[in-house]
Amino acid sequence: MNGAEFSTNLEWLSVTLFALAILHTFLVKRFHHLAAKFSEGSVGENFFHLLGEVEIVFGLWAAVLLTCLALIESPSTALRYLESRNFNEPAFVFVILVVCSTRPILDMAEAIVIRVSERLPLRPALAFYATALTIGPILGSLITEPAAMTVTALLLLEHIFKKAVSSRLKYATLGVLFVNVSIGGTLTPFAAPPVLMVAEKWGWGLSEMFFYFGWKGALACFLSTFIITTKFRKELQTVELNRVSDQKVSPVWVRLIHLLFLVAVVSASHHSILVIGLFLFFLGFVQVTDEHQEQIRIKEGLLVSFFLAGLVVIGGMQGWWLEPIIRQLSALPLYLGAIGLTAFTDNAALTYLGTLVPSLSEASRYVLVSGAVVGGGLTVIANAPNPAGYSILQQSFGEEGISPFLLFLNALIPTTISALCFWFL
Repeated sequence: MNGAEFSTNLEWLSVTLFALAILHTFLVKRFHHLAAKFSEGSVGENFFHLLGEVEIVFGLWAAVLLTCLALIESPSTALRYLESRNFNEPAFVFVILVVCSTRPILDMAEAIVIRVSERLPLRPALAFYATALTIGPILGSLITEPAAMTVTALLLLEHIFKKAVSSRLKYATLGVLFVNVSIGGTLTPFAAPPVLMVAEKWGWGLSEMFFYFGWKGALACFLSTFIITTKFRKELQTVELNRVSDQKVSPVWVRLIHLLFLVAVVSASHHSILVIGLFLFFLGFVQVTDEHQEQIRIKEGLLVSFFLAGLVVIGGMQGWWLEPIIRQLSALPLYLGAIGLTAFTDNAALTYLGTLVPSLSEASRYVLVSGAVVGGGLTVIANAPNPAGYSILQQSFGEEGISPFLLFLNALIPTTISALCFWFL
């Protein structure tokens, strides 16, 4: 069952609820202001704080959609629609976020970033910052974008965002991080969600991804990072790093086993039952090796997976208006349209709709996927890993959290750089 099987009125209802969900994401700061008007711990404060959590937005509006389906059609119709959705990606993202937020994985990623940064002829914090924003996202081509977002965001939180740095630097970093993660996973066909949706059907392997997309994405990552590092170099030079050598590092054998679990989860990403089974074994291993672990981040993973699951439900009924747009546009309008549409709908959903158009040319396939990954940093809903970075870093932006508008503004320059690289090169 999909959106095309419903009546016109239900289709318009779905797009209205989808638009309200998008509007909700831009109003989260307003809900935080409303929460502050109520006494601490009251029902009113907790209610508006809940509405101000961006991760619950699409789950909330998906629940409204299912309720409307049950009332207008029947409860069995709503249940059949829900069961027709594929929740492999939310399950995979949940598990990968939890695994990659553990101390052993962070130790490995931090060691890689620091060893590379130490070879740069720059001051430590400046070198670390530049390396984290390039190597971290590009590692997403191997450990998947959700994992790269989690690891890089946690490293930036620990070494940069927790320090006395300006809000301007934080927002600029956030914009570059989101864009770089979106394009940094294009070196392989299995790491980026929008690529994962189309690679098998369109016959894109490692060579196609590297020569069509990967090297361009890596170049754009370096260019955007160079610009932001240069702009904030004076401020970054004053930051003192907490070096990995100053911390208790997990044993090599523990890190290797975590890495094996990570590889196994990535290999089983299309089979949620295997992913969940591996995750249960992983939790057992973490319990056994508790002396070498820190508290794992279950809450963040659950919130992000809830966000994605809601997007799967409510986004499943948007094909009736998105597909005709994709079908009718020529190369440049399709490219620009994909960048723009990605800001308002998950880019994986957008590329998936492209696979439903049988007459789509190779050139159109390229610009559709390019536009989807280029626009993946403009909003928190544009790319599946973004809610993970949002959840990890929002604590550094005060009680009001991250402003969607300021995120959008700060992502425009790296988005433009990426767009030029993918179009002209």
